[in-house]
Amino acid sequence: MSKGLVVAAVETGSIAEEMEIQVGDRVLAVNEEELNDIIDFQFGIAEEEFTLLIEKINGELWELEIERDPGEFLGLELETISAEGLKLCRNNCAFCFVAQMPPGMRSTLYDKDDDYRLSITQGSFITLSNLSEEELRRIISLHLSPLYISVHAWNPEVRARLMGNPQAGKLPEQLRRLTEAGIVVHAQVVLIPEHNDGDVLTETIERLGELYPAVQSIAVVPVGLTRYRKQLTTLRGFTAPEARQILDQGESWQTNFFAQTGQHLVYFADEFYVLAGREFPEASVYDDFPQLENGVGMARKFMTEIEAGWKQLPEAISERPIHLITGTSAQDFFELLRDRLMKQVIGLKLTVHAIRNDFFGSSVTVAGLLTAQDIALQLGDMGGEEFLIPSVMLKADEDLFLDDQSVQWLEGKVNGKASIVENNGLAFLEHVIGYTLGGKTIE
Repeated sequence: MSKGLVVAAVETGSIAEEMEIQVGDRVLAVNEEELNDIIDFQFGIAEEEFTLLIEKINGELWELEIERDPGEFLGLELETISAEGLKLCRNNCAFCFVAQMPPGMRSTLYDKDDDYRLSITQGSFITLSNLSEEELRRIISLHLSPLYISVHAWNPEVRARLMGNPQAGKLPEQLRRLTEAGIVVHAQVVLIPEHNDGDVLTETIERLGELYPAVQSIAVVPVGLTRYRKQLTTLRGFTAPEARQILDQGESWQTNFFAQTGQHLVYFADEFYVLAGREFPEASVYDDFPQLENGVGMARKFMTEIEAGWKQLPEAISERPIHLITGTSAQDFFELLRDRLMKQVIGLKLTVHAIRNDFFGSSVTVAGLLTAQDIALQLGDMGGEEFLIPSVMLKADEDLFLDDQSVQWLEGKVNGKASIVENNGLAFLEHVIGYTLGGKTIE
């Protein structure tokens, strides 16, 4: 008997609650079929009638017969995969960010998962290099889609060398099989100077583009390097001229793809535009923003949302000192926005704090990789004033920074009141002025 999956949440008023299923119970089987992952569960409960074998927290076994109306939700949230069944990464990538982590970080940051089920359910990027023939056939037969795939290089030799795994060279064949079966793919390329740029990148983009419409997006992001790269391959970041050259080539690809498909298809991380000293493209260039979580188009989407709410801003508010915490890459953007806001709204006193990343190294400039320790040291005493923290700095639902320090710890260290802001332009404006654009005070 498999150990099944743990119940993570039960929706109030749902069938699951009525059946007295509780958080911490285990679902062992559906219709007498052992449950190994969330995919087994989702396919098992597809019908309107089914049975669940539940192991209660106290060890009791319950067999529940479930009947539901068409479209009625079971109201049961399970962990995606049992801890024992998680597929781990078998690569030794020259650019692996996990290998550049110092000790004492949030424990989950050391996990090197490479599991296709997490790609389907959570949008995690996978390499396919640990995929068995049986698993590949399962993906195709069940039409498990979309998949988020770290490509890095189409060339088998280059990819195998970059990832330290001969199996990585099988990617072209794997991608062709998946896309021919109608599996939707979102691809990413972590770009490294003198390794997979230039002609290698050109081949990668062109070959992936040939697989449209199955390949729906290609994100190109710069390699992330920390100061903890001991005993690792020597790598460097891109220079500003190199970033401009990449974007020039990228615009040509986008133009060609749009003429052929109606989609720009290849998109570049916001960091490239900052490094190149260029304005972010218009929102239309990002199509439907398919890779926001990869840092691609976040700035433009944020700016578009700001403009949508700008006309609703009041002319004046009660005197309001407030502080914004961000990374150094966004400093110029937020300082320009600060000046514009303070000119628009009398009474607003917004201070931007661009925090230098001493923890990982100054080459790491994005807000999402800041630690509470660096913020505390550089903010100093806030005198009880409010400061805004972008939600990307925190672990979901736990209010913990990368160094495992809490928001409450930071508040105490800097003598201030923190407000967590989602990456949304309207939400940002509302937190800055202290009430919703509909007029309700933000608590």
